[in-house]
Amino acid sequence: MLFRPRLLHLPALLLIFAALTAGAALLTFRYSLMLGLADLQATGSHRLNLYATSLEREIDKYAYFPTTLGLERDVLQLLATPNPGLAQVEQVNNYLEQLNERAGSLSIYILDRKGKVMASSNWRRADSFIGEDLSFRPYFREAMDKGSGRFFGIGTTRGEPGYYLSSALADHQETLGVAVVKVGLKQLEKSWSTVEAPALVSDENGVVILASVPGWKFTTLKPLDDASRRAFDNSLQYNRQALNPLGVVELADLEHGARLVRLPRTEPKMVSVFPVAGEFVAQTQPLPGTPWNITVFSPQEQVRRNAADRAGIAGAGAAFLFILAVMLNERRRHLKDRLAAQEALQKANDELERKVAERTADLSSANEQLQQEVAERIQAERTLRAAQEELVQAGKLAVIGQLAAGVAHELNQPLAALRTLSGNARKFLARGNQETASSNLERIDDLVDRMGELTAQLKSFARKSTGTPRPVPVRRAVENALFLLEQRLKQARVVACIDLPEKDLNAWCDPNRLEQVLVNLAGNALDAMEGQPEPGLEISARRAGDRVQIQVRDRGPGIPTEVLSRLFEPFFTTKEAGSGLGLGLAISAGIVADFGGTLSGDNHPDGGAVFTLDIPVAPEDKQHD
Repeated sequence: MLFRPRLLHLPALLLIFAALTAGAALLTFRYSLMLGLADLQATGSHRLNLYATSLEREIDKYAYFPTTLGLERDVLQLLATPNPGLAQVEQVNNYLEQLNERAGSLSIYILDRKGKVMASSNWRRADSFIGEDLSFRPYFREAMDKGSGRFFGIGTTRGEPGYYLSSALADHQETLGVAVVKVGLKQLEKSWSTVEAPALVSDENGVVILASVPGWKFTTLKPLDDASRRAFDNSLQYNRQALNPLGVVELADLEHGARLVRLPRTEPKMVSVFPVAGEFVAQTQPLPGTPWNITVFSPQEQVRRNAADRAGIAGAGAAFLFILAVMLNERRRHLKDRLAAQEALQKANDELERKVAERTADLSSANEQLQQEVAERIQAERTLRAAQEELVQAGKLAVIGQLAAGVAHELNQPLAALRTLSGNARKFLARGNQETASSNLERIDDLVDRMGELTAQLKSFARKSTGTPRPVPVRRAVENALFLLEQRLKQARVVACIDLPEKDLNAWCDPNRLEQVLVNLAGNALDAMEGQPEPGLEISARRAGDRVQIQVRDRGPGIPTEVLSRLFEPFFTTKEAGSGLGLGLAISAGIVADFGGTLSGDNHPDGGAVFTLDIPVAPEDKQHD
């Protein structure tokens, strides 16, 4: 908008100037702050996953240690002997001492059925655990009652905090005692102190047990009542630590469970590579397998500073544009007065030249526009095909991301078993027991083959597909898809029922993409059956003329009627926010369409949802290529 100073009073002009500048600055600040907080949440979520994974990996290294002690004959004999001799106790102490040094744990010790320490890795120390009665410890009671236990606490002897992993030791008839491994997390906590944002881990009581800021340890996220303090004093879980509140003040709730909080300033002021006081975006998630929660505090000071800088630039820009508009308007008015006479004299000539120039420009513009539209259409087709290929690959990588936790669990068990079996094999070879050592080595071969099969399958699934159709055995594609979902099927307690023809049935498509569609449909079925009392997954295939029809059916609640017509719309999903983008079925339908087939979904007459793939049969002359 242009203004003429001679028509406006100076106060009105100044008011408009101030309002325009302030409005531009305020809108820019709010928008920049919103985008900055969104980026901060995304970065915080990534950090949260990294910290959680590192902590889970650190604990899982020792998860099977207590159980493997039950395989040691000397340990079981010590617990089974009513009054063991000094030599027998010393032999087990030496074994635990060596095992503790190799594992890097704080201590390993054995308790009898009454909770008395019979042997310990620290037996040479003056403050050894041997002879102590630890029956009051929760990890001992849980192991005796449930077979295993986990507990965080501060040692009553040395006052050293640690994570206790316990497992019951038994022979064929009864429980003889409990094996305990105490794990220290100082190394992990030290690595956290060099990152960009502070983090902490709180236990089920809201007590901070692990923190990147040393002063935060053994504080509480909320004040404790007197009853809780007395209970902790009696159990000695925190060895009578003060347990003062950390002083977290919640200011507002953000999207996806994030919170805006304020952390108080401490005296004396802490020296840290990252801010430890002020306003933060707090994000929390539980740690699998433990009652703990991990929280990351992302400082928002820089976000506000950037938003303020952009607001200042926007305000200055708006002021500059306003002044420029006033100056241009004034210049235009003067030029108009000077050129009025010349325009009258040259009107006829200018009109003729204008018409000629307009016609020439129209023809040239039309030609250029036509060429540009053709080029843009060609480029759009190339971009669309490339985007489709990237979406297909992104869908596969998203599935692999969902399977990552399951794959890690699937590999952890064989790795722990390999360690135990290899150690036992060495002992049996040393004793001359060749037959038992050979049996252990055969089991190691089986475990290595299993791990190789799993990683090879993931590598094949992640590889980009060529998209070139060829004969694909339907049975192999179904088995490969279920192999990738094996861990999810176990967790959901679902047994997949496969109904395929005895004779090989070959489809004409790309094998990798067909497997991706089957993984997506089976994964959606598992999501739909979550919480169902009797879940079930059925996959069947048959030939109908020159077509192959594959059906994936679940025993879930089915598809709502109002959703059926929108199943394959991009970005439409019935899942909760953050659980998916709504692209899985749309991408799958596009993949099947590239095969020359169709993908449809409906409710099964006997309950649950059923999705049907209709794709071409491989030509007869291609069946055995």
